[in-house]
Amino acid sequence: MENTVMTDRRKVNRANNTVDLLELFFALKKRIFILIAALIAGGLIVGAYTKLLVTPLYSSTTTMLVLTSETTLSSLADLQIGSQLTKDYSRLILTRSVLEEVIDNLELDMSYKTLRSNIAINNPEDTRLLELTVTDPSPERVKTIADELASVSADFISDQMEVPAPKIVEESEIPTEQTSPSLSKNIMLGALLGLVVSAGGVAVMVMMDDTLKSEDDIVQYLGSPVLASLPDRKDYIGGKPSDQKKSRKSRRRKHR
Repeated sequence: MENTVMTDRRKVNRANNTVDLLELFFALKKRIFILIAALIAGGLIVGAYTKLLVTPLYSSTTTMLVLTSETTLSSLADLQIGSQLTKDYSRLILTRSVLEEVIDNLELDMSYKTLRSNIAINNPEDTRLLELTVTDPSPERVKTIADELASVSADFISDQMEVPAPKIVEESEIPTEQTSPSLSKNIMLGALLGLVVSAGGVAVMVMMDDTLKSEDDIVQYLGSPVLASLPDRKDYIGGKPSDQKKSRKSRRRKHR
């Protein structure tokens, strides 16, 4: 029944030069084990690549409090000024002078541009807090860099802007879990990619398949009548090959 439906719909599709979704569904269903194998293979390959070849990264965060000329926090004006200062501080922390001093103090083997690309600064809304997040392949070194960055930038801001140095309210910690890459996420993406690629391959095969599947196809596309057809042996031979050989031998014995 399934083959009959596919044949009938294929004739209509060829006449209209279109690809039928039902025909594509039957083609995918017929190759379901190939699709499953491609899904599993994609997940395993990407998972192995992520685990063995991709360098894990760790992040650590230091929190600083922006202070104004007044040390009290009761004044609304101080709060507003402090919120404005956080924008200036975010710029100053990423200046070349600060980053190069951090590199020299810790004897890091990287340029200030590389260090800058590994730093993210966040200012929670309606606060005077600055969160300095550093990313690095070493969990021990990332804590050291984050703490040194906070210390150097606080002194630099105090000297340049002639204001009280930002107060470090929370030092960073040594991370115990990597920030990236996510192994489970990459495995799912790899499995999805394998499934999409295999399904796309099946779709291309269906679209490129221009073979003649029935007698009607010969009449329609070649314009020649069918004089005779040879049915599939499975359609009219009911017995097994071994049974047929035995029957032939028995017939020969009878004739003798």
